[in-house]
Amino acid sequence: MVHFYEQIVLELRRNPRLALGVISTVKGSSPQKPGAKALFLPDDRMIGTLGGGCLEAEIRRRARLALDSGQPATFELTLDHDFGWDDGLICGGTVRGLILPRAGEALPIWSALAQRDQARSWGVREDFSIAWCDDPDAGRWLYQETVSPPLALWMAGSGHIAQAVAPLALTLDFDVTVFDDRPELANHDCFPPEAHLRVGNWGELLETPLPPQPALGLIVTRGHQHDADVLAEWIHKPFLFLGMIGSSRKARIIREGFIKKKMAAKEELARLACPVGLPIGAISVHEIAVSILAQYIEKRAEYLAAKSIAPSRPAGPVLSAT
Repeated sequence: MVHFYEQIVLELRRNPRLALGVISTVKGSSPQKPGAKALFLPDDRMIGTLGGGCLEAEIRRRARLALDSGQPATFELTLDHDFGWDDGLICGGTVRGLILPRAGEALPIWSALAQRDQARSWGVREDFSIAWCDDPDAGRWLYQETVSPPLALWMAGSGHIAQAVAPLALTLDFDVTVFDDRPELANHDCFPPEAHLRVGNWGELLETPLPPQPALGLIVTRGHQHDADVLAEWIHKPFLFLGMIGSSRKARIIREGFIKKKMAAKEELARLACPVGLPIGAISVHEIAVSILAQYIEKRAEYLAAKSIAPSRPAGPVLSAT
């Protein structure tokens, strides 16, 4: 998946002129959140989204003017009855943001952010210049954002559920690693090339230390016993969230067995989500994958909100003028 900062770099290689639109603050209800971004190109293409409808159309109009003049601008739009009725955007909130027609001057910053190998904070100063937030001479900021590496998603098992979860998780900005002892399934014929595959003896695989970035775990092996074997190790690891496929009865039996054998404390087992996934009535494999990832998106959002980190977003569609 191409992330937004990668897309900035790709576009700047083609044309140094583009405008970056950023929503900096939101008060009340709106179709987008702070940190939403879009690129506006001289050929009238747009990459990303600031909310759609009349809101986006108005920012797009202003971005064209900014590209023509080279002058940055702020915007403040209230999505009330008068402004948004025709497009159905009468959320009632106020959206503030920035239009930066000289964003191409910050190519070194965008290139570093596109690597996403460490947490870095950037921002827009009062003079509309873009800088790292650790700059001691930066002064006051109009906007600040921290970009972090994607959260890790470790999956134990490479069967049909894992094969449905992995590609979707990658498009949703998880760093996916699959563990299994079956090379006939844990291979890149069954999984996207971006997925990391760890294949070998389960005893050795389960000794793998967690990565530097925060991680979520998902246990979807080929049977209850294998699930329990993985859980016996992973329950003691500091996952942000740990889920396991199965029924409530399976969860109860495994929990009771672990407590009886003193394999884990009640407090540890209370953190396990089994059945994993949000209750959306999922039946098919792909529906189950959606229910699982909906829950993992929710847990990631809770973590990022607690850390005051803006979620990373894919570049989004490329839209032409209409």
